Amino acid sequence: MSQRNEIKVALTRDLDLFDITMIGVGGMIGAGIFVLTGIAAGEAGPGLLLAFLLNGLITLFTAASYAELGSAFPGAGGGYPWVREGLSPYLGFLAGWMDWFAHSMACSLYSLGFGSFAARMFQMAQVSFFGLPEERMAVLLAVAAAALFTYINYRGASETGKIGNIVTIAKVLILAVLVAFGIRAIILRPDWTTEFVPFLPHGLHGILVAMGLTAIAFQGYEIIAQSGEEVVNPGRNIPRAMFSAIGAVVAIYLLVAFVLLGAVRTPDGTPSWQFLGLYEEQAVVKASDWLMPFGSVVLLIGGLMSTLSALNATIYSSSRVSFAMGRNRDLPGFFGRVHPVRHTPHWAIFLSGGLVILMAVLLPIRDVASSADIMFMLMFMMVNVTVIVLRRKRPDVSRPFKVPLLPLFPLLGVFSQLFLSVYLFNLSPIAWYATLTWIALGTVFYLTYAARAEAMPEPVRIIHEEIVAVTQYSILIPVADIHQARLLGILGSAVAKDRAGEVFALHVVRVPTQLGIRDGRFFLKQGKPILETVIEEARRYDVPVHTMIRLGRHPASAIIETARERATDLMILSWPGYTTHPDAAFGSVIDLVAKSPPCDLAVVRFRRRERPRRILVATAGGPHATLAIELAISQARQYREESGDTSTVTLFHVLREEADAAEEARICRRLEELARQYDYPLACKITRASSVVTGILQEAEDHNLVLVGASAERLFEQRLFGSIPEAVARECPKTVVMTKRYWPLKSRLSRLLEGVGRAG
Repeated sequence: MSQRNEIKVALTRDLDLFDITMIGVGGMIGAGIFVLTGIAAGEAGPGLLLAFLLNGLITLFTAASYAELGSAFPGAGGGYPWVREGLSPYLGFLAGWMDWFAHSMACSLYSLGFGSFAARMFQMAQVSFFGLPEERMAVLLAVAAAALFTYINYRGASETGKIGNIVTIAKVLILAVLVAFGIRAIILRPDWTTEFVPFLPHGLHGILVAMGLTAIAFQGYEIIAQSGEEVVNPGRNIPRAMFSAIGAVVAIYLLVAFVLLGAVRTPDGTPSWQFLGLYEEQAVVKASDWLMPFGSVVLLIGGLMSTLSALNATIYSSSRVSFAMGRNRDLPGFFGRVHPVRHTPHWAIFLSGGLVILMAVLLPIRDVASSADIMFMLMFMMVNVTVIVLRRKRPDVSRPFKVPLLPLFPLLGVFSQLFLSVYLFNLSPIAWYATLTWIALGTVFYLTYAARAEAMPEPVRIIHEEIVAVTQYSILIPVADIHQARLLGILGSAVAKDRAGEVFALHVVRVPTQLGIRDGRFFLKQGKPILETVIEEARRYDVPVHTMIRLGRHPASAIIETARERATDLMILSWPGYTTHPDAAFGSVIDLVAKSPPCDLAVVRFRRRERPRRILVATAGGPHATLAIELAISQARQYREESGDTSTVTLFHVLREEADAAEEARICRRLEELARQYDYPLACKITRASSVVTGILQEAEDHNLVLVGASAERLFEQRLFGSIPEAVARECPKTVVMTKRYWPLKSRLSRLLEGVGRAG
């Protein structure tokens, strides 16, 4: 039988509109609002409101460019590859070079913000480190935090999906509480309007400096575009998420600035904006003490949460950029290496972390913020030019979202960012010196190394064509290792052969957040021998077999998505008999799949391999037990075809010891009626025991294989298969197959409830 055994590679898209919007909001409501508000208020006065509003408008210009490029090239990952393709290899290199430095500087800012908040909290608790002053203690804690999160990212752990959403919501709630108390204070203060007069104490100069300084607080939306390859329906969701996130964040910033300026009343009558400027990065925390009970404690917690969250995110954002450049040989090759065990770009992470620590030690916080602002704005300028060039250079590419009034909006973005970045020289000449030095070093490096290096070839060819099944019955077997692949391959092939179906083997490569999804192709070679094992077993049964390697963050999501795409009839999973997850019955993957299976499901606890000469099907009736009988008959038929021997299938029921003869007769008739529905000879047996599990375990001693359907369960029951099948699978010394029939109505209801829970 001729077969096509090409391995298809696919990506799993996990992020919906809510998830990706929260990523953008979390990226923008970071340390900026906590750390920079006081410094910016000291420069702009009450005009801080205008600075935030204008920054939001300027952000929309560049966000529109990111939205078009992100929806048209969702797998590209951000500004670096777009500029490389649209403008030139040198400018592309420079964009990546500056993006790496900008994220590292932002990370230094967040670490310094954390150090300042943590040092303040230690001082409030009267804890001192070797008598160090608060400023020195802040730098020491900043270095410790940066080093810790560098190590965490090397290990492969990171803030993910639900945790990230929870942290973002917590930050927004803390700011909402601050705003609520601030509005209350304003209502109780008749003269609050005097705090806004004069509105521009430093004139237009103060507004421009504050805009340049706080530009970094609006740049998190680019993370949405960088995550484009993980977004469901990116053409629709990326633009909507960007503009929704920016709108929400600008509103929050304006409310926070308004209450801080209008509600704070100093004892000596000093204007509130001067008070905020005096305390700089501690200003929001200091002001909160005047507005709400335990204000400094609550805002310190919010500040620590925000800076740690932002620190964690920017560590792996900066390492992703340098990793991508190393992979393309714009940086030395070791930047593009992946740790063989951790599956993280370890060299990129360590070198980025070192750069973060160096900048945190060398520069004051306002110079660090200014350097990051300048770098980001220069890079955004190149992206704005790129969207104009690529619109003309690549008109063939589908653009679900287009920048309106092109080239007006991108050019407005370019000129405004150029003006603001140059104007920041008035606040921090050191920031511009650092920027120019970094650009000069990058140019020298490009001319001496990167320009001469050829781009790294793709290590694995991605096969895009779909292999269409020619059979009516499809069995999906997700496999994680060779041993599991062999056992599941035998079982799946036997059932497929009996039903004239196909086997579809899936290996999921879990890609850590420190890498882009497509970078998971570096691990493809680990999956190929596993899938080839399934192919080998399927050939023995002469059944069609197709294979796929799927790259994704969450294996369970990838498995479910594949089953739905393939319209799978039966999925067979393997359970080792234990779990390392304390809150999961079978492990995180099986638990999520079995909770609402997208098709018929069989979970196998393999023991010593025995040929299925005697098969026991424990049944109390119902659709789950019917599936168990069908799978038992399929294996029995294939055993008979292979060996020529007869395989017996016994329908088995356990009665309570106190059951009367009438009940036993009724159960016997029901088993016999059930057996007559099949075209394979089925034996029937009833026994009495102290418990159902005890009866099954005793009878299993004389059989080679045990199948048991999920127990009858209530709609919202937490157990996956019911207590009886799970107990049998754990305790039985023979291979046990637990089955669960697909119930479309319940499955759809479960998905609906999960969606409501996630949105809530």
